[in-house]
Amino acid sequence: MQQKYRRRGRHIALGTIAVLVATTVTACGGDDGDGGGGSGGDGEPVTVSVATFNEFGYEGLIEEWNADHDDIKIKQVKVGTWDDAKANLYTKLAAGSGLSDIEAIEGDAMPAILAESGAFEDLTDDAVAGRWLPFVEERAKNADGQLIGYGTDVGPEGICYRADLFKKAGLPTDREEVAGLMGTWDDYFATGEDFIKKVPGTAWYDSSGGLAQAMLNQVENPFETDDNTIAVDNPELKAVWQAVTDGVDKGLSTKLSQWGDDWTASFQNDGFATMACPGWMLGVIEGNAEGVEGWDIANVFPGGGGNWGGSYLTIPSQGENIEEAKEVAEWLTAPEQQIKAFADKGVFPSQVEALDSEEITSATNEFFNNAPTGEILADRANAVTVQPYKGPKYSDILQAFQAAVLRVDDGSQSADESWEQFLTDVEALG
Repeated sequence: MQQKYRRRGRHIALGTIAVLVATTVTACGGDDGDGGGGSGGDGEPVTVSVATFNEFGYEGLIEEWNADHDDIKIKQVKVGTWDDAKANLYTKLAAGSGLSDIEAIEGDAMPAILAESGAFEDLTDDAVAGRWLPFVEERAKNADGQLIGYGTDVGPEGICYRADLFKKAGLPTDREEVAGLMGTWDDYFATGEDFIKKVPGTAWYDSSGGLAQAMLNQVENPFETDDNTIAVDNPELKAVWQAVTDGVDKGLSTKLSQWGDDWTASFQNDGFATMACPGWMLGVIEGNAEGVEGWDIANVFPGGGGNWGGSYLTIPSQGENIEEAKEVAEWLTAPEQQIKAFADKGVFPSQVEALDSEEITSATNEFFNNAPTGEILADRANAVTVQPYKGPKYSDILQAFQAAVLRVDDGSQSADESWEQFLTDVEALG
């Protein structure tokens, strides 16, 4: 039965995943030799490859596993962004070979993956039932109720800020007082306009694209209705567009592409004062802003709560080390390991047991002025009341929306022109 399931999955992947290859970014190039791990022979250990992007906090965990296990070794294959990982994933799914034994999937892309879930292993197991927050587990189930991914993290959002730059602008620096400045998006933008007048040369927030993503996380149906009908010409999405593009006109944004080299450099040159800050972003900030003092995080998110991110570990059926990969994936996403990943990189657990642990609720972060990050992020998680509906086209439409924002940032199109181009691009998705 297992073998029949795998063969059916590969046929599906070669059929419809090939369409996705043509529409996604082309950053991957040829096979780099970092695909599936080797099967053990003659007493040699099996190597299970784990493909990740951004920061999962796995480096220390992998060292721990490898030190404790002689029969299975883990090799991490890490790229900088999900776009890079996605290009590689879709290309090698279509080819039928070359993927890592375990592939991390960005949460927004799970609907498209579930539509092709025959290409992945069913991870349903009584041992992991109820392990995750309900919305995390549900988003990883296909139409047949099979569990296709193990949840890694969630992204409850606060606002990270440079207290030293706030002081320079004559703004409060205390976390509670800062939270009082930005209870709504109108408050947030108004405070930003005041800030940039007093600290010229420094933007209010890190990127228009990042801010757009944060605001979209509070829209129930940004791109698609609940029956998967594409409906982007709606007032909620237009309101986000208007706010973000107005911010460009007013000089609130750095106008930099998030994750680009210039964006990374802006952490070192006082490029901006605030940014939307899901738990996993803490490690990114600390890495990019090494040596910079003044970072803090406020227990607030304009307009209420928002969740940005959360990923999954999947096991492609093309792999040679299926059972070993399942063992590794289950271990990496267990409560104990999620707690360690949070301590290392700030990636916030999606595990119910982990969220209730003393290690999380009492956690502080020295880099962020010893902020009680565990308590803050737990509060922010509890404030989430809306989860955007994400149909099969969500990830592709989001990519088109972010491209539209970037065109306004770089001045290649006006806001009106870029919006019309966005509508055309979405129509082309079918």
